[in-house]
Amino acid sequence: MENYYNGKVIWITGASSGIGCAIAEKLSSCNSTIIISARRENELQNLKSRLSGKQAQFHVLAFDLYDLNSFKSLTDSIIQQFGRIDILFNNGGISQRSLALETGLETDRKLMEVNYFSNIYLSKCVLPYMLKQKFGHIAVTSSISGKFGFYYRSGYAASKHALHGFYESLYLENKDQGLYITMICPGSINTPIAQNALDKDGNSSGQQDERLEKGMDSRLCAVQIIKAVAAQKKEVLIGNEELIPVYLKRFFPALFWKIIVKVKPKK
Repeated sequence: MENYYNGKVIWITGASSGIGCAIAEKLSSCNSTIIISARRENELQNLKSRLSGKQAQFHVLAFDLYDLNSFKSLTDSIIQQFGRIDILFNNGGISQRSLALETGLETDRKLMEVNYFSNIYLSKCVLPYMLKQKFGHIAVTSSISGKFGFYYRSGYAASKHALHGFYESLYLENKDQGLYITMICPGSINTPIAQNALDKDGNSSGQQDERLEKGMDSRLCAVQIIKAVAAQKKEVLIGNEELIPVYLKRFFPALFWKIIVKVKPKK
C-alpha cells in the first residue's frame, strides 16, 4: 500500500481536522511530499509540528474554499515548488442540519459553493498538470448522503449527489490519459463536521451529532480510504450498519423506501 504513495506529491484539503487530518497522519510514514490545506493555518501548523520527524515532508498551504479565485495560483505555486501533483484528496466541505422548507436559498447556495463548485474547480485547476504528466489520482470525499437523501440534509445531499455525476463524467473523459478517480462515501464517522454544519440561516449549528459520536473512528476511516485509493477503486463505502440503506436502495428500492420513511429524524 505504501508503495503507491512513496515519492508522490499529495495535496490534502480539509486537513485541519476530521478525515483530512487522519489521512495526513496515516500517510506520514510514507516517503511523500504532503501539502496540507484548510482555512485554519494554526491548526495546520500544529499538525505539521506533531508529525515532524516522520518520513513524509509536510508543507502548509492555508486557504478558504470560498475563495475560488485563489485556486489557480495556489495550484501553480505547488507545481513551481514541487514540479507535480500526483494525488489530490479533495476532502474539504460542510454539512447541514435544517429542514428543506425552512432553509434559505443562500444557505443552499453556500452548501453547493463549498461542497460542489469549490471541489470541482480545484480538480479542474489540478487536472491539466495530471494529464501532462500522464498520471493523476483525485480522491473525492462524498458521503452516503451522495447515495440517498435524508432528513435535514437536502442541500448537503444535493451537493454530494452532484459530485458523483461530475466525477463519473470526468473519469470517462480522461481515463485513457492516466487519470484515476476514487469516490469516498463515509457514513457515520466521529468527526467535528456536525458542529460546523449549517443551520437554516447559514450559521454553524455548533451541535454534535449523536450518530457521529458513536460512529467509526476517523483514523480507521482514513486507513480504509488510503487502501481504496492505493487499489485505485472507483468508489468505496465506509462505515457500519448505516451503509445498509445504500445497498437496499440499489438492489431492493421498494424495501428501502418502506424502511427509510420509518426512521426517526434527528438533527
